[in-house]
Amino acid sequence: MKDVKCECGHVNPHGTVLCEACGKVLDENEKKNPLLDMRYEGSARRSQTYNKTIIDKIWNFFSSVKVGVWLIIITLIASSLGTILPQEMYIDQPPEVYYEEEYGWFGKLYYQLGFNDLYGSWWYLLLIAMIGISLVICSLDRVVPLYKALKAQRVTRHEGFLKRQRVFGVNTHVDNDDFTVIKKHLKEKRYQVREENGNILAEKGRFSRWGPYVNHVGLIIFLFGGMLRFVPGMYVNENLWVREGETALVPETGEKLYLRNNQFILQHYDKNKDKTFKKAIEEAGEVVKNYQSNVILYNRVGENIPGEKPKLEKIKDYKVRVNHPLTYEGYSIFQASFRSDLEAMTFALTNKKTNQSFGEMKINLRNPKSVYELGNGYSVKVLSYFPDFEFGKNGEPSTKSRVPNNPAFVFRMISPENPKGETSFVAIRQTIEPSGNNTYKMAFKGIETKNVSGFIVRKDSSLWAIILGGIIFMIGVIQGAYWNHRRIWVQNKNGEVWIAAHTNKNWYGLKREIESVLTDTKLNMPEDQLQTEKQDKEVV
Repeated sequence: MKDVKCECGHVNPHGTVLCEACGKVLDENEKKNPLLDMRYEGSARRSQTYNKTIIDKIWNFFSSVKVGVWLIIITLIASSLGTILPQEMYIDQPPEVYYEEEYGWFGKLYYQLGFNDLYGSWWYLLLIAMIGISLVICSLDRVVPLYKALKAQRVTRHEGFLKRQRVFGVNTHVDNDDFTVIKKHLKEKRYQVREENGNILAEKGRFSRWGPYVNHVGLIIFLFGGMLRFVPGMYVNENLWVREGETALVPETGEKLYLRNNQFILQHYDKNKDKTFKKAIEEAGEVVKNYQSNVILYNRVGENIPGEKPKLEKIKDYKVRVNHPLTYEGYSIFQASFRSDLEAMTFALTNKKTNQSFGEMKINLRNPKSVYELGNGYSVKVLSYFPDFEFGKNGEPSTKSRVPNNPAFVFRMISPENPKGETSFVAIRQTIEPSGNNTYKMAFKGIETKNVSGFIVRKDSSLWAIILGGIIFMIGVIQGAYWNHRRIWVQNKNGEVWIAAHTNKNWYGLKREIESVLTDTKLNMPEDQLQTEKQDKEVV
């Protein structure tokens, strides 16, 4: 496709509507319109010029504002659908089982479509990437030709260009002193004034035209920051439970950081000492004053053989409290919650009739023994252990998890008079004797608990991009909202003074400025042709 040479001598790219230099109309279709479309200065946009190759078609698809808007709408709908059911990160069961069991066919479909891990699914990331591509291509398709057209514009413009501006007027009186006064007033209004052959072009606020494209740059950086969160190691938000006296691996640290929980402290307000909270304490009962875990952060030293206990080097002691996290190398460990886990249960082998005890046994719920010897021929075997007991669908006992939330046991009680033993199923507040009426029973004596601190391990290496994108976006909003691009042409045409003006918004403000500029001259105020056309239609 050949370039188009205007009568003024400027060579324009194919598809240019208005000559970039003088403003002459080059497109026959544009000649039919009473006023010029100045949105992109009549520049040649690639999306409206080329449509032959596959690259052209891809470019044209993503350069469409409608396509960009639809991509955003589809992404918003998908994001809202992702809130209907819990995301995979909030469930403690295999997702392929959980969604179908809890929500039936809808849950199964929800899982198959990838809504269970929406923000990590490939198609959601593809939508975000397509929005970013659309923003880049939309911006390049418009900002590059617009910049070239504004840079190439001359002071002296074609008659057809001036006549078809929204604000235009002709004065038959020509006085050189008027031009001097106009230039003075324009400079006072902070216009940049250029002269050519006695003609004037006054311009200010051109930078405001780049506001929408600065917005796009900010959004692209923001989306880039959001996509960085899916890169392994860039964003971490994991739960970590550590029992008192135990050491656990900090997740997503490459098996380098370990955390030991020395002590969990729970403090309440005292209504006698903390009189400010006396009324709240009386109404609510106990009010927590402080959640705190005294911890030690370790770093692994050297490489470990699988199964070998890691060699740890102390980094620091810290008291983790709510809103006072432990921070190290970009990781933050927050105190989020706590719970008291069952640690041990004590039972006594007892004769049901006489209540005579033949020995006690303490069962470690984390690692119970298979046999407990009580002496004198008495012993207890643990045939089955269910840490989190429930009856399954088939009526058989099972466990929901390995955490001892609701422990249950199947014991075999062996005594001198019954060496084969008696079987008893024992759960909290429940005892079942499968073989009938037993002579002995397992009498509950007590429990031991241990505090478990709940932490949130967080790392966000993408935050800088999100903040930077947000700042740049707001700069673009301010740039485009509070300033506007204004141009005023004052030209001497065949013994007449032609005045034309254009702005991208706030026409009322532009006309007020023109009135001020023409003060102390004999030139008349140009008329608003669009407003005059509307008034004529109303009269008709």
